[in-house]
Formats: sequence, structure tokens, C-alpha cells
Amino acid sequence: MSSADAEHREDEEAPLAGDDEDTGAQVAPIVRLEEVAVTTGEEDEDAILDLKAKLYRFDKDGNQWKERGAGTVKLLKHKKTGKVRLVMRQSKTLKICANHLVLPKMTVQEHAGNEKSSVWHATDFADGELKEELFCIRFASIENNRLFMEKFQEVAESLSTEEENEDATKAAGLLENLSVEERKTKEKAEVEAPAAATSGTVKEDAPAEEKVEEKAEGKVPAAAEEEKKDT
Repeated sequence: MSSADAEHREDEEAPLAGDDEDTGAQVAPIVRLEEVAVTTGEEDEDAILDLKAKLYRFDKDGNQWKERGAGTVKLLKHKKTGKVRLVMRQSKTLKICANHLVLPKMTVQEHAGNEKSSVWHATDFADGELKEELFCIRFASIENNRLFMEKFQEVAESLSTEEENEDATKAAGLLENLSVEERKTKEKAEVEAPAAATSGTVKEDAPAEEKVEEKAEGKVPAAAEEEKKDT
């Protein structure tokens, strides 16, 4: 290789002037973005179930299942009220495709012929208005479907027990109030009875007392006066 070729190659490999130099210039962004707090409505709730799944709803008009979206289904328990709701959002858009309370005596069951799916009825509010829906949810595994069914049923049964306990407490309170009223009525009757008896005795004994007073004052009956006159 000639010396001229070596020099030419060195010139090509050498970095351009100013490539590694720091000019110190700072370019301010054209648009300044400020941090915005995003709320999901789930801040006051604790997730007791969080699974990926695909949701369907039954279209009565078309008599067929229609997909509502694939995403994450959650069972959320409110920290203060203790109410539990089912919420599912689509993965990419985060659009809500299911949003309803889990109520006492609600049931969920395995979809016929598919161990990875389950179905249930609910009054849903995902579209901004209450609608009676028949849902079907499909998971990637049989284990996830069973876990979903167990948690769902566990919540519904616990709410049923709480509702029964509240009813029993209310009934006990009513019975206690009735017992108190009966006791007060009985005590009132017992207090009034002696007073009425005493009042009646005074009236009955009044004529006898009047006779005693008449004798004490020396009053003579009319028949005795007539006998005296005849004598």
C-alpha cells in the first residue's frame, strides 16, 4: 500500500472536526407538558382479583355471543362500604366493557362444554345506563376460570350472610322494642289498679260512715219520733 493511499484512508477514518465538541448550547422545548394526575375511580377500592381474560355478552336480537373486549377483569372491594364490584377494561384503550356490583345470591357457573369459560347474569352499567346482561368470560387456563368462579361466589355468599345478619338484627331490635312497650303497659296497669280499687272502697263505705256520723250527732229516725208522739 502506497503512502498516499495510507494518508487518504487515515483522512476518511479521522472524525470530523467538531463531532466530539460540546458547544454548550441548550434547546428549549417548543411545548411544555405538565404532569396531570389521572384518576381511574378505583382509588378507594382494593383489588381482590386481577386476571386477564376475554369478555362476551349475549345479543338477544341476533341470538349470538358478541365480543366486548380483551383485557383485565377485577373484583374491587370498597374500603369504607365493603361493596364489591366487577370491572373489566380493554387492554389498549382502557375502555370499560363491564362494570356492575356483585350482589347477594348472584351465581356464576361454568359455560357448558368449556372449562375455561363461565357465565353469569348482572345489571351492568358499562354503557352509562343500567342493562340486564348475560356475560361470558374466557380465560387462558382452567385454573384462572376456577379462581374467578370461586372468588365471585365467595363474595356473593358473604354478602348474603351479612344481609341475613342485618335482617336478624333488625328483627331482634323490633322484638326488643315490643317487649319494652309491653312491659311499660303492664307496669302502668299495675300502678293504676290499686288506685282504682281504693277509690271504689271509699265510695262503698261512704253510706256506713254517714250512718255513724248521724248516730254520733244524736239524730233519731222518723219512725222512732212517731212512736214517741203516740206515747
